[in-house]
Amino acid sequence: MTHHTDRIALVTGASRGIGQAIATRLAALETTVIVHFGTDRAGAAATVEGIERGGGAAFAVRAELGVEGDVEALFEGVEAVLAGRPLDILVNNAAAAPAGPLGVTTQADFDRLFAVNVRAPYFITERALPLLRDGGRIISISSAATRMANASQTSFAMTKAAVETMTKTLANQLGPRGITVNAVSPGATRTPTNGAVFEVPGLAEQIIGMTALDRLGEPDDVADVVAFLASDSARWITGQTLDASGGLFLGPRV
Repeated sequence: MTHHTDRIALVTGASRGIGQAIATRLAALETTVIVHFGTDRAGAAATVEGIERGGGAAFAVRAELGVEGDVEALFEGVEAVLAGRPLDILVNNAAAAPAGPLGVTTQADFDRLFAVNVRAPYFITERALPLLRDGGRIISISSAATRMANASQTSFAMTKAAVETMTKTLANQLGPRGITVNAVSPGATRTPTNGAVFEVPGLAEQIIGMTALDRLGEPDDVADVVAFLASDSARWITGQTLDASGGLFLGPRV
């Protein structure tokens, strides 16, 4: 088994879905991956196992995000893996799911969304900066929900808009260190976790009907864009949000 140690990446929320795909894709590019998970220990173990089976190197680190002491808990594990080596790539992927429309979302739901989707990536990034090498990469997962009006996702879309603003301002701040900061916005992406959502009669067809490329997204569609932004090929791209939604809701399709 070959252990790749050329680069080290931290991917939050990498036990399943898009995060798992990102971790797996980066590992295939000679990157040691720190697989963060909150509750799904089995999923994180499966991510690590899959990476090792492919000849890569990965380590699982647990920390529940959105609670007191979350960043400290995460970086205790991260620094143990780094063992003094620098971090090359930070992927802020972990997120709480949409909580519902105005009038349904409770204050507790709202606070949890912002704690996991905004506060956590903000302070994780702050904590990662001294460990991140000059020329490193910060990539956050946003959502196509920020560019369209969807009443059922108001609070969720607000959190992702905050992430996009953070991306732009951090890119400007960290440019002198050669660190690029970008975001990726998936659209409707079918994962093992949310698969049941798309079983609602007619929903998948409705979304596909609004998508230029005429299908639902897969985790690998997003992971490939993240891998590009993490590569040297994207060295001149910073402060951007790349839409990786297959052209969801671009306008009328006639």
